[in-house]
Amino acid sequence: MTANIATLAELLDAAGTTWRVYDIGRRVQKLDKATFADIEATNQPYPFPLAQHALLAIQFWDAKASAEPYVWFLKLPLDEQSKLVAASRDHFANMVLEAVGTQLMGDEQEQSKLDNNPYVFTPNANKRAAFNAHIKVELRQSASQYYEHTQLYLSGKLGWQQWQSIAVQGLADFAARLNQGDNEQLLCTAWANLPVEVRQPLAAQLENTPVSTAVAEMLHQSIQDALAQEDKALLIDALRAISFATATGISGAAVDQVLASRWAEDADICQVIAGRLWSHLQSPERLATFMEKSAQIKSEQAIFASLFADLVAIPTLRPHVLAMLRCEQRSEALSRAIGGLFS
Repeated sequence: MTANIATLAELLDAAGTTWRVYDIGRRVQKLDKATFADIEATNQPYPFPLAQHALLAIQFWDAKASAEPYVWFLKLPLDEQSKLVAASRDHFANMVLEAVGTQLMGDEQEQSKLDNNPYVFTPNANKRAAFNAHIKVELRQSASQYYEHTQLYLSGKLGWQQWQSIAVQGLADFAARLNQGDNEQLLCTAWANLPVEVRQPLAAQLENTPVSTAVAEMLHQSIQDALAQEDKALLIDALRAISFATATGISGAAVDQVLASRWAEDADICQVIAGRLWSHLQSPERLATFMEKSAQIKSEQAIFASLFADLVAIPTLRPHVLAMLRCEQRSEALSRAIGGLFS
């Protein structure tokens, strides 16, 4: 990079833009500028690593213009301690400078020069919808054209089987606006009636929303019902939906109940807990139970190794996960699984 521009933040500032940064890996959530500055300076690890990468959405716009904001979706590599690989960040910034200079707000033709950039990626449909919905809330813009129809469907007035016209973007807008109007009550009433074709994508949107205590209580009951009915699909959806609950005591209790059930040795359930409810594994006791159960999973795939690699990369969990390697009080299955990591 140039002598005056050493980080992406400096590049965005030099272009005269107003900008925001979001993690869109594990869930869609904003990163404040101070945290992003520390990440760029490698003063702290990336807080939400996914497969040894930071998945970012950087939105920027010219405050003096009325044009729609631009967005970079970036997949930047992290090192073994989940710190940003500065050389890759520099490579991306240099490519931007070579393609468009500091005139980041150029026309679409100028921006298209970055389409084949190795660090630019396209998020899946759920993440794109969630990001779009949350951005509109932050910018106090109207929801998409699908929002009101989604509300009407969730009221039950159309009939629960009339789901074919429900759009993912509408579900994303509903989840992002869950605290508005009577949306929470609509969700609490509708959840048990929803066909899987709606419940599953709705759960994928709710995992980006810090749901209230009332919603968390409803979802906790749904998890208990799923355990009693041995309904794996419902269990996965309810766990995803409750994962960002503000009432962490309720979601933590739900994780404990799942870990005490036979589903604790199911690969899909363990991946949901590690991928969406990782913050609850900061409890050493709960983490130990989770890893013990994971070691019991019978699968042709190396599930334990992938779960271990995922959790050890998360900065808040890393010391606890590494401590397990030194713990002598563990089952033979866990000892064998840990031994397999180094074979």
